[in-house]
Amino acid sequence: MPRLVSWDTTDLVLTEPLPLTLHPAALYLSLLSPGSRPTMRQSLDTIASLLTNGQCDAMTLNWAALTYQHTAAVQGALLAKREPATVRKMMCALRRVLKEAVRLDLMDAYAYAKAIDLPQIRSNPELRGRALSEDEIAALLEACHDDPTPAGIRDAALIAILRVGLRRAEVVKLELKDFKASVAELKVRGGKGGKNRTVYLPGDAISLVEDWLKVRGRSPGALLCPSWKRGRIHIRPLTPQAVLMILRKRAVEAQVDSFSPHDFRRTFCSDLLDAGVDIVTVAALAGHSSPEVVAKYDRRGEETKRKAVEKLSIPSLHRSTK
Repeated sequence: MPRLVSWDTTDLVLTEPLPLTLHPAALYLSLLSPGSRPTMRQSLDTIASLLTNGQCDAMTLNWAALTYQHTAAVQGALLAKREPATVRKMMCALRRVLKEAVRLDLMDAYAYAKAIDLPQIRSNPELRGRALSEDEIAALLEACHDDPTPAGIRDAALIAILRVGLRRAEVVKLELKDFKASVAELKVRGGKGGKNRTVYLPGDAISLVEDWLKVRGRSPGALLCPSWKRGRIHIRPLTPQAVLMILRKRAVEAQVDSFSPHDFRRTFCSDLLDAGVDIVTVAALAGHSSPEVVAKYDRRGEETKRKAVEKLSIPSLHRSTK
């Protein structure tokens, strides 16, 4: 990452700690959901380090002292090394912190308006991620079934749940009480933005989760739990990182090309759209803030577009002949 050294950093370093109730970064972070705080804190730490050549982190930077010179240089430095979508998220955090500085009367509105008056960040036109095919998902489940340990049964249930569009941060929060086999539903609590929603499982997925519960037992607590080599089940949540490692392991065993946990969401949205489900319903099931976001998850490809156009017809021209 480039170092920004075109100014005196003295004014950017807090001379004494601010109370958390008067610290714009601390206040901004406190308003986020617990799942979002680590990522946004890391973003703010990166920005603070850039601005002071490593002297400050998010808590020791004087955010109210930032000017357009600072924010423009940060955005340029980030774009030189990171994807536009990542930079947009990081700069959003920066603007939110400066907004809190205004609300706390640490920064005046005119200085704030100048500091955030930055060029628009252009997105990469290529869509990230991919959709998994039915054969690939079947191969992943087969790899789980070939594992005779409790972990194999658990991982099949994990894949079944991810298949209905949950984020991995949502999966690890699921508890036994959130699964209702009789009505084929899962209660997702504290999703993105702190929102709750209900998702529904197809019959095969319910069977896979029920198979896991025969091994796990019916004790209250985390639905998906760590399983040790000797078959002991610990009733505590998996971590999002553990979900990632599980999927990577099963992908290697199944000889499936690399994919991310989030690709299950892309697959879920694409398959529902391909089945003719309206975009508003897809957005609600996926926990998206608006239907427009669903378009970013559509990975149906050119074949679907071709088939859609085939449904059109061009009226024949009936020309009279003389």
